[in-house]
Amino acid sequence: MLNVKDPSFLKDYSNEELESLAQDVRDFLISNLSVTGGHLGPNLGVVELTLVLHQLFDSPKDKFLFDVGHQAYVHKILTGRAGNFDQLRKYKGLCGFPKRSESEHDVWETGHSSTSLSGAMGMAVARDLKGEDSHVVPVIGDGALTGGMALEALNHIGHEQTDMVVILNDNEMSIAPNVGALHSMLGRMRTAGKYQKAKEDLEMLIRKIPAFGGRLAATAERVKDSMKYLLVSGMFFEEMGFTYLGPVDGHDLEDLKKNVNYAKKTKGPVIVHVITKKGKGYGPAENDAKGTWHGLGPYKIESGEVVKKPGPPSYSGVFASTLKKLATDDDRIVAITAAMPGGTGLDKFAQEFPKRTFDVGIAEQHATTMSAGLATQGMKPVFAVYSTFLQRGYDQLVHDVCRQNLNVVFAIDRAGLVGADGETHQGVFDISYLRHLPNMKILQPKDENEMQHMLYSAVQNDDGPMAVRYPRGNGYGVEMDEEFKQIPIGKWEVLQEGNDVTILAFGTMIPVAEEAVEKLAKLGVSARLVNARSLKPLDGEMLNQFASEHGPVITLEESALLGGFGSAVLEYLHENGFHHVHVERMGIPDRYIEHGSVPELLEEIGLTADELTNRVQKALPLKRQRA
Repeated sequence: MLNVKDPSFLKDYSNEELESLAQDVRDFLISNLSVTGGHLGPNLGVVELTLVLHQLFDSPKDKFLFDVGHQAYVHKILTGRAGNFDQLRKYKGLCGFPKRSESEHDVWETGHSSTSLSGAMGMAVARDLKGEDSHVVPVIGDGALTGGMALEALNHIGHEQTDMVVILNDNEMSIAPNVGALHSMLGRMRTAGKYQKAKEDLEMLIRKIPAFGGRLAATAERVKDSMKYLLVSGMFFEEMGFTYLGPVDGHDLEDLKKNVNYAKKTKGPVIVHVITKKGKGYGPAENDAKGTWHGLGPYKIESGEVVKKPGPPSYSGVFASTLKKLATDDDRIVAITAAMPGGTGLDKFAQEFPKRTFDVGIAEQHATTMSAGLATQGMKPVFAVYSTFLQRGYDQLVHDVCRQNLNVVFAIDRAGLVGADGETHQGVFDISYLRHLPNMKILQPKDENEMQHMLYSAVQNDDGPMAVRYPRGNGYGVEMDEEFKQIPIGKWEVLQEGNDVTILAFGTMIPVAEEAVEKLAKLGVSARLVNARSLKPLDGEMLNQFASEHGPVITLEESALLGGFGSAVLEYLHENGFHHVHVERMGIPDRYIEHGSVPELLEEIGLTADELTNRVQKALPLKRQRA
């Protein structure tokens, strides 16, 4: 593996050599990911498929677009990056998703679902306009195909009859088991393997019949269509304008080659429906029904035991357990997830309240507007969604939820830096894209105990939409109150009084601020620390008080500075005539943050206690000048 520079060596490989290489690739992945963690299951499932694609096509002239990107590790190995796998998803190391700056073979960056077909259409149109001769090959999973954007692209590609080979990698799962009518249709197609052969035999028979005028030809076409509907219930793709090939055994090299070669020669758009086994070749991953082996940390190869460090409960776990308690006493509470029941903790809620849990598939737009519809009927919808995935339902937030001022609770998981998944998953934009929406309220807890009270307060709220954002990972092990209590919306909490400077922090930045307050005390600086837990509305009463004291104010947030919490504080002070107050803002700079551990990333961007201490010291002389 380590000596592979580019995929050209595959051109002359026999099937026997490819089978041997497939085993080597699987062994390499299982061994390396046991140390680094990563997306094991999806990659084990596409080993043969990726080998065949690289043998039959010519990357990077021919363009491979991996939807979501969870399955691109084999592609990375074959394009010369095996030697970097010891640094997979680590700071300054190999990205866990396709990355254009890493290799000329990575032509499309991704991390979110259902984008590959639209990107492929753009590349194919550009190819045709420039008169180039190349293939565009998006690889999309059956889960990603449920996303509305993928269906919009299918419609356009089929209409334009664009030359394209679409690989539908059907492993019956995305992260969680797939849901919906489209998934059921694919299931029916999996059982209809004789369709393609019967169709070809019928076409051959028709060609042999002398055509006495147009009547016989028209009759033959009707017979062919009838055969299609007889053998496959709902031939969706062909009605969309695609040539459908499959189902194909994704682990049978001969079957794969035959169908992919046929697809290459076919004019117009082609769907090659490939059936693969997620986790193929590694027992624990093959038998995974919960999605554990989709993406995970280090594990023990022999036993399949995932290495977990004991610690406090995760925020997702606290969310799930709190919601279960609340739903026990309130049958209006309904939980919604977009294909992430395990990641958000809603799988546990679903066990107790199956009829009040809805997994809509990879369809955040639908989930958002469905929540709005529930709210119009007096229900209490709670949409649990990762911060970066909520971006996909933005128009629905604006148009369907906030405009109608509906009581929808958005439980925004993975808010802030997430670490190894990198740019596409860093949840740093939600404050900026939510706070300017009329009627929206935004809260973030300082710990897991405050988390349960905030969720309780959000569900009790009857004054429009509310977002409770919380980070990935575990809480701090604080004592949990047995009784829920109301967190007053628009009110902050002073954690420590001080006279020289006011630090406004929230969520994960509270411990950073606490450390800085201790450092400042040793330097003779008295700092007030405020838990600014209500990000919208702000606590105007407190801000008026701080501004009247003429001391500097420092805002600290693990989110984008542009349009973020610090910007909100500046806007408030300006609008209320406090032009003299010196405000320092600390947060995520105006760039995408790449992968690495959260502490490494915080150090890189200066969200540390030392940097906060330095910023306070620089601000204090300004206070003395004004005194």
